[in-house]
Amino acid sequence: MRSPMRRRNLIRTLAGGAAVVLVGDCPLAGAQRGAGRNRTAPPRKPLFGFKQYGMQKIPVRQAINHIARIGYKALELTLMPGWDTEPKLLSKTDRIEIRRQIGDLGLELSAVMESLRLGPDTNQEMYLERLRTAAEAAHELSPGPPAMIETAVGGRSSAFEETKREMADQLSVWAKALEPLKTVLAIKGHVGNALDRPERVLWMFDRVTSPWLRIGYDYSHYKIHGLDMRKTMEQLVGRSVFIHVKDSVGTEQNYRFLLPGDSGEINYEEYAQILREIGYQGPVLAEVSVQLSEQPGYDGVAAAKRCWDNLSPFFV
Repeated sequence: MRSPMRRRNLIRTLAGGAAVVLVGDCPLAGAQRGAGRNRTAPPRKPLFGFKQYGMQKIPVRQAINHIARIGYKALELTLMPGWDTEPKLLSKTDRIEIRRQIGDLGLELSAVMESLRLGPDTNQEMYLERLRTAAEAAHELSPGPPAMIETAVGGRSSAFEETKREMADQLSVWAKALEPLKTVLAIKGHVGNALDRPERVLWMFDRVTSPWLRIGYDYSHYKIHGLDMRKTMEQLVGRSVFIHVKDSVGTEQNYRFLLPGDSGEINYEEYAQILREIGYQGPVLAEVSVQLSEQPGYDGVAAAKRCWDNLSPFFV
């Protein structure tokens, strides 16, 4: 799928857009994209998957085979520089073959990962172009409905109050860009970033409402602040379209991310139970932090298998 407007026209058109986009029906297709309570669809467990982000050194086709062999049913591909799935490295043939492989293995491409930034001193023209490129990849790589784009949005936690309105204005431009691209962007809170707490995420999404903007949830970032798991899930999961799971230990000033289940500090049986209570049916994706994957001797396949062993009793 290609945008009908060339880059310059797209940027010029969007630059004059309104600051707030009217809310509409969620465009995510299929029950596999569902979030919150769905009173018409039969109850089912979320799709349990793995982020290729944790397999940077493994060629993508091999990584996809490993993920399916281990037992995962959902997949997130990484579009960032340093991965062989960066869009500029994927030919038309590559995209066709990857899409076919994902479908043949019975996987869902739930999301594609980008690293987009809001706030002062950011090159918004560049990020709009990356958003367009990511949307194109999401459509061309997905064997089913187009994957959502997921990202954090940067900024500094200490500067949230002074920058939040400028960030919201920029996000509204992104929302207008997403409408012709027919692709959902999901943003998650991230420790150290401007959107580092649930109330800040909710402020932003109440300020800029659009059917093409959604929330992602990752408790590991809120745990570092000492926030209660159930409370943060009740605040955000009903409005979320993906969940990342990993462990974290430490404080905001000194923290580490671990493989999900390795710290013993997150009760994943309770985690899964709360998801059932809320009625969440979207993807749950195991994530490996670069704090682990960049360590000498790291094995991406072994990490994916360990995540499966730790979490599958609760999510499969």
